[in-house]
Amino acid sequence: MATFAWVGAGSVLARAAATAALLLSATACTQDSSPSSAPPQQTTASSAPERATTAPAPSTASGRNAMNIRITIDGTPVEVTLNDSATARDLADQLPLELTLTDFHQAEKIADLPRPLSTSGAPHGADPRIGDLAYYAPWGQLVTYYRDAPYADGLIILGHLPDSATEQLAAADEVPVTIEPAP
Repeated sequence: MATFAWVGAGSVLARAAATAALLLSATACTQDSSPSSAPPQQTTASSAPERATTAPAPSTASGRNAMNIRITIDGTPVEVTLNDSATARDLADQLPLELTLTDFHQAEKIADLPRPLSTSGAPHGADPRIGDLAYYAPWGQLVTYYRDAPYADGLIILGHLPDSATEQLAAADEVPVTIEPAP
């Protein structure tokens, strides 16, 4: 008799567990398909792409577009569009800047920035092209390339200068520049 009771109790427990599992799966399916019972996180996630496509361009504290800048190289203004990276936005937040670019390895001009830039989400390094405007994170420097240079760890590309600007950079050992938001 004890054996029968044990098997009977096990059967009851097995049936209760199966019933609970069915109830849980039915409840989960009902919550997924019912918009009124969906948790707030699901509603936010499904509408996020809409907000992302209609969000305004990043801006500085003054409200200007943070991605368009003007670099005045030895008196000649050059328009530059920065890429949409945390590092480029952080550079734009430091503007205006007056720097003196000095020659480095007869391929690039460099200048120390007032403070380090954010490297959040940045790649480990980059292979720069002629005309690239970049940030060299290990030294906290702004870099402009007027000749070919190899891949460098810690280099983050910010934007690209027009050909006329690279020719100006190549012409002198030291180049005074003013970097400001584009009008």
